[in-house]
Amino acid sequence: MSAEHLEHLFGLRGKVALVTGASSGLGIEFAQGLAMAGADVAVLARRLERLQEVAKQLETFGVRALPVAADVCDVTQIEAAVQQIHDTLGPIDILVNNAGVAPVGRAERHALAKWQQALDVNLTAVFTCCQQVGTQMIARGQGGRIINISSVLGEGANAVHHTVGYAATKGAVTNLTRQLAVEWAAHGITVNAIAPSWFPTEMTTDPRLGRVHESQQARMELFTPLGRLGQPGELLGAVIFLASPAASYVTGAILHVDGGWRAW
Repeated sequence: MSAEHLEHLFGLRGKVALVTGASSGLGIEFAQGLAMAGADVAVLARRLERLQEVAKQLETFGVRALPVAADVCDVTQIEAAVQQIHDTLGPIDILVNNAGVAPVGRAERHALAKWQQALDVNLTAVFTCCQQVGTQMIARGQGGRIINISSVLGEGANAVHHTVGYAATKGAVTNLTRQLAVEWAAHGITVNAIAPSWFPTEMTTDPRLGRVHESQQARMELFTPLGRLGQPGELLGAVIFLASPAASYVTGAILHVDGGWRAW
């Protein structure tokens, strides 16, 4: 197979992608993967300065990159962001819903405000972004790719952290993905999800240590057949595949990148 064949299967040149929650963590990696494959990428989050740094990194791949400061929980801001991306880069072909939070607290003492925050960011905002971008994709009539970022905890409990809201919302995102896949298949829009297990990010790192706490890492590794946390770069292939022509017959799928976590 030649490089030309691989480009035909996995190349994204000429496509426009939007990645939410792209100012840190896995969002940056998803944006990098799409840029590596040739897509122009809009990175969206609340921290503009960090987005500007990410955009500069993406431009080194020879693509256009647009930092967009917006709160995914504000529908008006999302509408404005989608319009800004359309006017600057073109219509959105690929949406990656990555923004998320994981409020910590034992279930019996979990504050309602923390529960609501998880619902707002992890679920309602995902639906809002899908709806805003999906509506435009339907109107264009050229199909599209939506990739939601769920979690292995969308299909099982968390034995390491007390994150009842996170677990509940990721379970909902997993089934939201399937429902949208069924409803929008007729429009040529594929809707899939990536379900990572534990990767060292701001969400799993102890801010006092600047790394994952030893005791927590030991439990994470214990529950993972490969015996380690995910490493930088190990999600690139998943996002490129689901966004690419090679995945044209894949929809409603949950792609687990988890070191075998679900194989027990």
